[in-house]
Amino acid sequence: MRIERVLLLMLLIFAFSFTLVSAKNHTPEERGKAHFDNPAFAGGQKSCSTCHPNGRGLGEAGAKTAFSIMGGQQNSLEETVNACIVNANKGNAINNESVEMQELVSYINSLGTQK
Repeated sequence: MRIERVLLLMLLIFAFSFTLVSAKNHTPEERGKAHFDNPAFAGGQKSCSTCHPNGRGLGEAGAKTAFSIMGGQQNSLEETVNACIVNANKGNAINNESVEMQELVSYINSLGTQK
């Protein structure tokens, strides 16, 4: 009976350790990249990475405060993301304060720090 308890305790410790390790890999940037690569995100027809593979062309976007895309002016990265979602992806705009938007912005901001 004692060996069974020890084995059970070891199994629980292993499972808990694995959970902690895998949870560390789910940063906002990683979740944002998952949205970025998902064609169905926000009801769209294609992913952001269709036009921006691996974030191409977005390295400086996180540092900007004004944007001019698709014939319109946007005053924030969030507005620009929604303009792309609606116009290029034919999806539905998402709330600027939503977790998904913050994750996308985190991913785009991380592109500026990559070399």
